[in-house]
Amino acid sequence: MGRLVVVSNRVAVPKRDDPPAAGGLAVALKEAFKARGGMWFGWSGHVVGEEPGPAKTVRRSGVDYTVFDLTDDQYRGFYVGHANGVLWPLFHFRLGLLTYDRQQAEVYRDVNREFARRLLPHLRPDDTIWVHDYQLIPLGAELRAMGAKQRIGYFHHIPFPPWALFSALPDSDRILHDLLAYDLVGVQSRRDLQGLIDCMNQGTGMQVPADETVRFRGRETRLQAHPIGIATREFNETAARAARGSETRRLVASLGHRDLVIGVERLDNTKGLPERLRAFAALLAEYPQHRGHVTYLQIAAKSRDDIESYRDLRREIDRLAGTINGDYADPDWTPVRYVARALSRDCLAGFYRVSKVGLVTPLRDGMNLVAKEYVAAQDAENPGVLVLSRFAGAAENMPEALQVNPLDPVGVASAIHNALEMPIEERRERHAAMYRRLETQNVGVWARAFLEALEDPDATRAEPQPEPDLRSRTQYSTSSAGSSRSHRASTRSELASRAL
Repeated sequence: MGRLVVVSNRVAVPKRDDPPAAGGLAVALKEAFKARGGMWFGWSGHVVGEEPGPAKTVRRSGVDYTVFDLTDDQYRGFYVGHANGVLWPLFHFRLGLLTYDRQQAEVYRDVNREFARRLLPHLRPDDTIWVHDYQLIPLGAELRAMGAKQRIGYFHHIPFPPWALFSALPDSDRILHDLLAYDLVGVQSRRDLQGLIDCMNQGTGMQVPADETVRFRGRETRLQAHPIGIATREFNETAARAARGSETRRLVASLGHRDLVIGVERLDNTKGLPERLRAFAALLAEYPQHRGHVTYLQIAAKSRDDIESYRDLRREIDRLAGTINGDYADPDWTPVRYVARALSRDCLAGFYRVSKVGLVTPLRDGMNLVAKEYVAAQDAENPGVLVLSRFAGAAENMPEALQVNPLDPVGVASAIHNALEMPIEERRERHAAMYRRLETQNVGVWARAFLEALEDPDATRAEPQPEPDLRSRTQYSTSSAGSSRSHRASTRSELASRAL
């Protein structure tokens, strides 16, 4: 068995030989790297004014981390301009945000060629190469053009739209042919796989057969859905520990008798943050019994401040949060708490555990691991309820969540109300089913399944499916947990128990 070579746009080199923190790609690959060794290759995250020097390698825990710098022109054309100004909105169905520039598209390809040129001398004949995400789609084709014969897989972490949308990209056919340089192309969900197959059928002139394998110029490229998971048990243990910590205890004390609704993501146009705030406003308008008795904590770390649409988004969220608080706040109650900075993973785990409702309503998402982390963080005896966008990839295997259309504020408000009032027996039932699935479809299983499919083309793979006797995802209880008065009276002791 040869080495595993992972290539991602940006590589964070560990400072010490410590195991990776819970979560992220590092955890997924820990087991594979431990078994076979390997290299993690990519951009250092540094931008330099002059021509970048040679790649640098640091060895940590048996893995070689090899990184190189980009020039300012490369960063702006490749990363800011094309990857995030064109491909990100395109893959997230947001054509109105797409700003195509042919010169930036060429810089995107030039940088992928630079990745290939710098990677090639480090490769061994028996290496297995695993490329990650939309920034590096052309990398496989560039490596093949330079003579690479190794098995190369690509995993697409974000959504894949159907041809009707994807064809808006001026060089869409070129991107599709880039994907055919890989031996395996993985996406997050069956819906994304259907979008990819639709693009291949209509954008390349080839029909994808029933075995979902494209045969082109002597190469076979298999198209598969591989839904990514999390380190479920480890995250649950982290949440239980963090709930007893000072940060979570301060949060619980500040809430008093009130229920907590939590939303966590980075600031992004695809996450549906303005729509979510409008839904919370609709909750307070349509269900006045919740006024003064529920607090919505939205954590949205700033990102991509160098893109104007992201600055506009932050201004809109600031305005909406201020309007809701101005319309509904009391001297002793602020309906919306908005934190525009990143919090530690441990801190978030504790906050998830003491929240009555996890609000995860992206307009479109490849998977959305916040939804899985929220469920994993819960106390099985007293779990919170997940309200989940049906446009997130996670929705395919989380039918017990209260699934909503994020563009329908009254519908989302209704789901939040039902989550707040849901009887504990139903909460336990829904949580138990989702947690079992998260354990069996964890991040280690995801990595092993992808690599087995990449390295053994003849292997058959059973795709994960929801348990057959589960509730329909469109159904959720409209019953309350008793009168609003008794529900609110029990909240203080419930919050306290969540933090124990």
